Amino acid sequence: MSHPDYRVNLRPLGTPRGVSSLVGPHGVGASPGDKKSKSKTTRGKKKSIFETYMSKEDVSEGLKRGTLIQGVLRINPKKFHEAFIPSPDGDRDIFIDGVVARNRALNGDLVVVKLLPEEQWKVIKPESNDKETEGAYESDLPEELCGSQLPQQSLKGYNDSPDVIIEAQFDDSDSEDGHGNTQNALVDGVKKLSVCVQEKGKEDAGAPVIKDENTFTSQDSRVLPEKSLQRSAKVVYILEKKHSRAATGFLKLLADKNSELFRKYALFSPSDHRVPRIYVPLKDCPQDFVTRPKDYANTLFICRIMDWKEDSNFALGQLAKSLGQAGEIEPETEGILTEYGVDFSDFSSEVLECLPQGLPWTIPPEEFSRRRDLRKDCIFTIDPSTARDLDDALSCKSLADGNFEVGVHIADVSYFVPEGSSLDKVAAERATSVYLVQKVVPMLPRLLCEELCSLNPMTDKLTFSVIWTLTPKGKILAEWFGRTIIRSCTKLSYEHAQSMIESPTRRIPERELPAISPEHTCDEVHRAVLNLHGVAKELRRQRFADGALRLDQLKLAFTLDHETGLPQGCHVYEYRDSNKLVEEFMLLANMAVAHKIHRAFPEQALLRRHPPPQTKMLNDLVEFCDQMGLPMDFSSAGALNKSLTEMFGDDKYSLARKEVLTNMCSRPMQMAVYFCSGALRDPAQFRHYALNVPLYTHFTSPIRRFADVLVHRLLASALGYRELPDVEPDSLQKQADHCNDRRMASKRVQELSTGLFFAILVRESGPLESEAMVMGVLNQAFDVLVLRYGVQKRVYCNMLPLRSHHFQKVGKKPELTLVWEPEDLEQEPVQQVITIFNLVEVVLQAEATALKYSAVLKRPGTEGLLDPQDQLGCGNHKEEQD
Repeated sequence: MSHPDYRVNLRPLGTPRGVSSLVGPHGVGASPGDKKSKSKTTRGKKKSIFETYMSKEDVSEGLKRGTLIQGVLRINPKKFHEAFIPSPDGDRDIFIDGVVARNRALNGDLVVVKLLPEEQWKVIKPESNDKETEGAYESDLPEELCGSQLPQQSLKGYNDSPDVIIEAQFDDSDSEDGHGNTQNALVDGVKKLSVCVQEKGKEDAGAPVIKDENTFTSQDSRVLPEKSLQRSAKVVYILEKKHSRAATGFLKLLADKNSELFRKYALFSPSDHRVPRIYVPLKDCPQDFVTRPKDYANTLFICRIMDWKEDSNFALGQLAKSLGQAGEIEPETEGILTEYGVDFSDFSSEVLECLPQGLPWTIPPEEFSRRRDLRKDCIFTIDPSTARDLDDALSCKSLADGNFEVGVHIADVSYFVPEGSSLDKVAAERATSVYLVQKVVPMLPRLLCEELCSLNPMTDKLTFSVIWTLTPKGKILAEWFGRTIIRSCTKLSYEHAQSMIESPTRRIPERELPAISPEHTCDEVHRAVLNLHGVAKELRRQRFADGALRLDQLKLAFTLDHETGLPQGCHVYEYRDSNKLVEEFMLLANMAVAHKIHRAFPEQALLRRHPPPQTKMLNDLVEFCDQMGLPMDFSSAGALNKSLTEMFGDDKYSLARKEVLTNMCSRPMQMAVYFCSGALRDPAQFRHYALNVPLYTHFTSPIRRFADVLVHRLLASALGYRELPDVEPDSLQKQADHCNDRRMASKRVQELSTGLFFAILVRESGPLESEAMVMGVLNQAFDVLVLRYGVQKRVYCNMLPLRSHHFQKVGKKPELTLVWEPEDLEQEPVQQVITIFNLVEVVLQAEATALKYSAVLKRPGTEGLLDPQDQLGCGNHKEEQD
């Protein structure tokens, strides 16, 4: 079969919400099949390319008997022929080889597969040099693991794909899940079979599928040890179409001008080459497209797949709209949002009618009798300086016996979102706010996000509070939950709180702080911050002593030009004591609420679990660390955390190695997910691996996460404020699944938004130079972590002015020797040896394509190369947990 010439991928697609059914467009006529048009009489005899899907009954029976396996499909962003689903036993992923075996499923779809006979399984060659990532993962670190209070994107390039930028962005205040995006840093050499890749790492547009000489016959399989085979399968059914079926890309005329198809259809070529090419009716296209196709060469369109017939290489779709010029921020952003199914439309009048109409709104008198009045207490918010949706506030009162009364006060969003209302339905559907570099797509109307619910200073606000009596060492002596009313006395930024922590004895001038309400003083707030910091340090120390894990990764923040919106620069976001202070109390509140609702409703609690790392990937990492002589202990989350924190010194070389290893450790980690306690039978599965706690949930961010709103309702029921929501565990689990899907899609969008801005920064301000550390060595290329920006990139030998290059293994360690062409003919060529954990200097430079950039190595001997003893310029700063 012929394969479409997929464009190089600019943005990988994630797992947006499902499309319940697909219908063919009206009036289009028969679906185009192969390139030659067929008359109606012969069409029935056309040979099918794809298999017919199995029946629901057979699928259900096969899943029960174990002859079929289900899982979420991941397509390799660089090699679109390769796809995988996770193995149910946590072992090596199951391989799906080629577009035909994928059977019209798209990335992120929940599919059912049937294993192929063993003689068709993939051969793994342990000594092969060119290791590509086995599973082509996107960045899946749980926030609780790596931290995230704000939309400050971290950039993780995909080393799977030199043409893709991915940043692990965790916008939340939960570093609970702990992982990032380390693609093929583990060098165990899986030789890929089914695709011919050109050297520069770009798919050859129309390259035929070339089988590797290592495809084997059944008689070979008896000779090979079992572990050198990877189970291969084909898709037999799509359980849930989670991919949005929308794509951004470009319009082209069909190649064969004489075909009947040429008069009816244009060809849509998606930017994401994991999406098939799509026939679109010419009537959907701009009127002058056929006569002036070149005028549209750089115009970005959105197309929706409507159908994909068994007898057609290409899908059939409808052009949704023209976005504008490729490479510009707004068209690209709208494309990303649409591909991931993010609803960024204005809220309907029906939804807005659910909000309080008489403004300014004041708290009804009856609420004062129902709530604990804390308006006189010294309560304040600590947030990013740009934040407008303030979910959480803190308080800390010194008690006569030397202990503290510490409060976490969370906006009572559920008060404004009546169950079953139009507002409730749209919030449940959106499930999360989506943070882009330049803006936020809110879950709730702005009147709620930024005014009625936001804990703005010096105004009375409805809250849900958790208040503890704590010793200075963080031991809990008493705990209280309840609805409250607060009046925040000031809005501190992380920088304000940090200056207070760093100046414990200096009186901070009022001009350096935001306005503080007259009932409270600057000194009072300063003292509360210092006391909170003291307790938070103890809580944190104890948490890690008890076996928690944190995988900090570099996160990028951009400075934007106010007029053009273009990025002017970027810096690594610094994760400091003020962030840690907030994080500790948010974690404490989330854990306290998890226990409270689970005790009250063992079958109906909405909780958050984090499964342990994937076994196969973890074993690969253990093997890699052994080969490199790194004494890492992977036996538990706490042991891993201890290895990472204790193995490295503070010199810049050690910090860079730690950064690379942190990236590698993030690869086997799984996502943390919401679940209903009644839907999981084994309480051992409730555990949160990264936090190393038995129960956890999300309670602290209801303005931007619908899961937290559901948890607020459960807590209100547990406290007798309301009846228990009439919801069965299965129904609550469906809501949890939807929250998981939208959260994942939102995370991908945030990553891609950062990728977009970083690519534009390289284009506008590049080339950018930075130190980098080698994290994987291949035959003709090597992978680096660019330390200043946290980007992973692959550097290709054939893009460097080399006389020659030579790959070898020294022991088990791969080594690439580069022989540089001398700049002066009279000079001797310079040799440079590339091994893992080498520090090198790279240059990121824009390419001709709108948003692609590549990394090249700086010629050795030029000034600015790192000395391993220098202090790293980028530091090791990160973000929050939650």
